[in-house]
Amino acid sequence: MTVSKQVRQVGPVEAEGMCPYRLVLEHLTSRWGVLVLIELLDRTHRFSELRRAVGRVGRPVSEKMLTQTLQNLERDGLVHRDAKPVIPPRVDYSLTELGREAAEQVRALAGWTHTRMPDVEKARQAYDEARELRSRAS
Repeated sequence: MTVSKQVRQVGPVEAEGMCPYRLVLEHLTSRWGVLVLIELLDRTHRFSELRRAVGRVGRPVSEKMLTQTLQNLERDGLVHRDAKPVIPPRVDYSLTELGREAAEQVRALAGWTHTRMPDVEKARQAYDEARELRSRAS
């Protein structure tokens, strides 16, 4: 039985438990997960460097959120955390081979979004206009 057939036969709570890939997908495509993965494609970063780099794309990421994102990605085997026993502590983050593969996919999706945004905006405008006309008619 395929996963999609299993999901149709059970309720939403059971389906999420049967689909462990769903949580990984959420980590990969989360607001900060996408940006972290793309930044780490270029090179290894220290925490503060990564925080600044991710913050340049949009609004700044909090230390707590970046820490949580990195922990999730590390647990999933996508990010490697290298803590050096020096004073002050030095921690470097890099992608694992699995993480590099995932990051390439995420970067491709981000690129597609950037390229196709004008089409998405046209579709949204058409949808909003049609919805407005329908609501006026009713």
